[in-house]
Amino acid sequence: MADDFLLTRAFIEAGGIDALVAQDAPDLQCWSAAERADSLCAMMQCRPPGDVWLFGYGSLIWNPTIHSVEQRTARIDGWHRAFCLSTRAGRGSPEHPGLVLGLEPGGSCLGVALRITEASAFTELTLLWRREMLTGAYVPHWVDLHDEHGDRFGAGLAFTVNHAGDHYDGHLPEAEIVRRLATASGSLGSAADYLFRTCDGLRRAGIPDPDLERLADAVRAEQAAGAAGDR
Repeated sequence: MADDFLLTRAFIEAGGIDALVAQDAPDLQCWSAAERADSLCAMMQCRPPGDVWLFGYGSLIWNPTIHSVEQRTARIDGWHRAFCLSTRAGRGSPEHPGLVLGLEPGGSCLGVALRITEASAFTELTLLWRREMLTGAYVPHWVDLHDEHGDRFGAGLAFTVNHAGDHYDGHLPEAEIVRRLATASGSLGSAADYLFRTCDGLRRAGIPDPDLERLADAVRAEQAAGAAGDR
């Protein structure tokens, strides 16, 4: 698949992600449908009443795939985004694992909050669990959402990293992060494309991330150096 491929609802509903992983990384341990259902049920039991907010900090900003009725910028405290999850399928391969974002403890994070109606919450979150909870690399949490004035406007669902999971890779030196992002690719496209799209999505939302922009510049330089070396 090319770098312009985007996950769609139809692809997820048809089991496309599961099939992709089974093809590209057959030894990867994935959650069963029952495990995903149990996880979602636990989150639904402790969710705040009313409509559901989802906090997007990475690909959910530029390709949410779920139906929402409102989007607004939001800040969460106590967490920050980081390239800390290794991926051997989708944006990487078993031979050359890529990296994707997760929420690490500490600091704060600006992202996009998406509001899902109470009536459609179970349907939309079921789709989301099929996308995000494939391997248990994330731990979902309800987190307080703050607006641009610092006022809390709700609690949102956020996917934080599972430090005990096999995919956690949160202690890599920056040079290795840059190398992986610049070179890894898989069936959904390159790790670099994932980074660049996230930077674009944050800019469009009016909340550019200076750290990600600096990382993107380093990845472009690494790719340029690699291309020059191939000539």
